[in-house]
Amino acid sequence: MPKVYIETYGCQMNVADSEVVAAILMKQDYQVTESVENADLILVNTCSIRDNAEQRVRKRLIELGRFKKQDEGKILGIIGCMAGRLREEIVEEIPQVDLVAGPDSYRDLPNLLKKIALGSKGINTQLSLEETYSEIQPVRTDENKVSAFVSIMRGCNNFCSYCVVPYTRGRERSRSLYTIKDEAEMLFTSGYKEITLLGQNVNSYHWNEHGNGDIIAFPDLIGNLAKSFPTMRFRFATSHPKDLSVKLLETMAYYPNICRHIHLPVQSGSDSILKKMNRKYTVSDYLQKIEHIREILPDAAISTDIIAGFCGETDEDHKNTIDLMQEVGYDFAYMFKYSERPGTAAAMKYKDD
Repeated sequence: MPKVYIETYGCQMNVADSEVVAAILMKQDYQVTESVENADLILVNTCSIRDNAEQRVRKRLIELGRFKKQDEGKILGIIGCMAGRLREEIVEEIPQVDLVAGPDSYRDLPNLLKKIALGSKGINTQLSLEETYSEIQPVRTDENKVSAFVSIMRGCNNFCSYCVVPYTRGRERSRSLYTIKDEAEMLFTSGYKEITLLGQNVNSYHWNEHGNGDIIAFPDLIGNLAKSFPTMRFRFATSHPKDLSVKLLETMAYYPNICRHIHLPVQSGSDSILKKMNRKYTVSDYLQKIEHIREILPDAAISTDIIAGFCGETDEDHKNTIDLMQEVGYDFAYMFKYSERPGTAAAMKYKDD
C-alpha cells in the first residue's frame, strides 16, 4: 500500500481537516504513516493567518523537497489555507511541489493524484458554497482516544478587516445535525470522553432541516448532543462576541457535561480600533457579554485573543486593551502582534504603521 505523511500547521480546524484528508486517501488504499522518509505522498496542511506561519511552511517545503531529490517518485503537496491563497505561486516558488489543494477541494485529491501520475501538476483551490465533508468520517490519527475535534461548519461571513479566513476558507455553511450526531456516536462507541465542536464562529451555526424556516441554532445543537451523550464532555471554539447568546449560556448551565469554558476573542479594548477591525461590537457590548457569563456561569473560565499594534493604534488604545484585560481577568489569552495579510480590507485601506 502507498503511504501518506500529513504534517499539520495552524488551528484546530486544520487538525480536523487533516483527519478528513486521511479518510479520503485511505479509501484510495493509502496508509497513514508518521515517517516522512517512508512516505510516497507528503502533504503539508497549512495556515495563512499570520505571515510568520506562511514563512515557516515555505522553509519546511524546501526541507521536504530534498526527499524528492532522493526519490523522484515521491509526491510533495501543500493543502489548506496557504494553498488556497497562493495557488500557482507556490509551485513557481518551490518547483518540487506537485500538488496544491485548497480547503474545499479535498474530495478531488484522487483526481489530482492521477494528473500527477500522468506528468502534470495537480492544482485545485476552488472554494465552495456547499462543501462541509459532512458524511466523511474522519480518521483519528491520534491514539489517546480521549479528546476529538468535530467540525460543525466551515467558512466565515464576518470579514474582520485583518482576517484572511473568508478568502481562504470561503463563506459560512453549516453541517446537518444528523451527520454531527453520527460522528459523535462513532467517537462515543470508540471510547472517546470529550468532543470539541469547531467552527470559525460556532455561535453562528444554523441548519434548516426541512427548508421551511425551522432553524437549528448552536444552542439547540450543543444541547441536543449533551442530552444524547450525557457521559461525554463537550467543548466548542471559537465564539464571536456579537453572537454569544444568553440562550447558549443557559444551555451550558443546564447540562453539566458542557465544559464551563468560553473562548471569546476581544482583539482590542479600543472602540476606534474595533471599528477599524470591523468587529461589529463595542467595548461596552463585550463587557455586557462578560457580565452575562459571570451571572449565568459564575464558575466559567474565559479566554481570549488579542492583536497588538493594529493599524493606527495609539498608546491610549493599547492602554485601553490592557485595562480591559485587567477588568475581565482572563484565565488565558493568545496574544499576537498585527500581521498584515494581502487582500484583506486592512491591507487595502490602512497603513501598517
